[in-house]
Amino acid sequence: MFKSKIKSLTLAAFITTIAGALITFPQESFEASIRGLNMWWEIVFPSLLPFFIISEMLIGFGVVKFIGVLLEPMMRPLFRVPGIGGFVLAMGMASGFPSGARFTARMRQENQISRIEAERLVSFTNSSNPLFIFGAVSVGFFHNSNLGIILAISHYASNICVGLIMRFYGKEDVPKKTVKYKSISIKQALRQMHITRLQEKRPLGKLLGDAVISSIHSLLLIGGFIILFSVINKLLYHMNITDLLAKGVEFLLSFIGFPETLSTPYIAGLFEITLGSQMTSGAANASLMQQAVITSFILAFSGFSVQAQVASILAETDIRFFPFFAGRILQGFIAAFITFLVWKPVYERFSYISKPSNAHPVSGIGEGGFTISIYHTVVQWGPLFTILCLILYIFISSAKMNQHKK
Repeated sequence: MFKSKIKSLTLAAFITTIAGALITFPQESFEASIRGLNMWWEIVFPSLLPFFIISEMLIGFGVVKFIGVLLEPMMRPLFRVPGIGGFVLAMGMASGFPSGARFTARMRQENQISRIEAERLVSFTNSSNPLFIFGAVSVGFFHNSNLGIILAISHYASNICVGLIMRFYGKEDVPKKTVKYKSISIKQALRQMHITRLQEKRPLGKLLGDAVISSIHSLLLIGGFIILFSVINKLLYHMNITDLLAKGVEFLLSFIGFPETLSTPYIAGLFEITLGSQMTSGAANASLMQQAVITSFILAFSGFSVQAQVASILAETDIRFFPFFAGRILQGFIAAFITFLVWKPVYERFSYISKPSNAHPVSGIGEGGFTISIYHTVVQWGPLFTILCLILYIFISSAKMNQHKK
């Protein structure tokens, strides 16, 4: 009872403080809100919506079940999750946060995986997509497309490492009975896909409409969290709370030989990865290698903004949040270590820009390959795409409500 009262007082004090800060810093709050909104409708919405809709269709047509049967012999011994975990892992890497959590929750709701398996799966299937790593962080913040290779290697390799470690999680729990396949069987996979499609009673039009509504609804929720944490992060900075927390990090950074100027970006990155990565790229007296290590940790930890999005998605199921949170901390340290480990053999040896690691190589914004060109295309046309999709969402929702009234 006492702990419950303390929790109530703490939450009330926190939200009251934030409300007071909103009144005290109205201009800063507005600018932070606009920044979060721009990030959502320029990047997040147009890059995630196609993946969300397609994934719903793949599930409905039984393709996910097909993939699950094929990958069962690999995913089960490596990660102790069903074969459909391979689909979740691939989609999570391709589309970015918080897709892995959404697909995992969907698999759990359909009872295709047990709770323990879902908690293992969600801990290593949420990652940043290549578009953000190469486009926004490497080129947009560091003006160095080659850095994206290091960040991508450390990010995805640490993801796999977390999955291998989390296979030991919940060892005492007995998983639900699953069908085991001794070897890869195309025939068995096709049979399971056909059975799953027959179990889907919705016609194609309704399946597509439900996929659009469900996907946009999830993205609206994600957008709210992005805007909220963008504002909270800015308010904490102006209230000097970020600097206060950074004081505690300065000692740890100095212990490993990193400059104290990285402490504030590090704390900012714990709340929101975009702002933290941007501040890290501009930190003074820090070498590029040191900046890359901190950025790798920030990307892997995901920030409290992404974690809040995941928590809201998992709340619709019986999947516990703590394994995901523990996975983020673990991945953060592994990603930072991998970045430090591969810096010389990968970046310094194979970089096309022959400058020392404490320099900031600059490449043209439009250069850097196919991924970066896609990023700038998304930024340019993203807002228009978002508005058109929201209009479509309103139209479909209205038609659905009219049908229910009839």
